[in-house]
Amino acid sequence: MSYFQHHVFICTNQRDGGEQCCNNVGGSTAFAYAKDRIGALKKNGAGAVRINKAGCLGRCDQGPVMVIYPNETWYNFVDNEDVEEIIQEHLIHGRTVDRLKI
Repeated sequence: MSYFQHHVFICTNQRDGGEQCCNNVGGSTAFAYAKDRIGALKKNGAGAVRINKAGCLGRCDQGPVMVIYPNETWYNFVDNEDVEEIIQEHLIHGRTVDRLKI
C-alpha cells in the first residue's frame, strides 16, 4: 500500500527565454492553492494526500499539468476553480474529472 492515498505532482518548471512551460501558465499558483486547500481540509499527511512541486513533467504544450498517483491520472487546468474541482472530485470523492483529464 502507498504511504499516501494520493500523491499529487504539480509542474512548476520555469524555462528561460519565454519557452512554453507550466510555471508561465500558473503552475506555482496552482501548487500553492492546492497545498493550502488540502491543509485547510485536513487531508494532508500519511494515509491521505501529499501535494508536491515537480520539475518538468514533459507535457509543456498541455500545461499547466499535474499527475496524481497511484491512479496515474494526468490533468490540465486553467485556474483555481479547476484545481478545486480536482481536489473535491478526485482527491476527496475518488471520481475522475473527465473534462480536465489529458
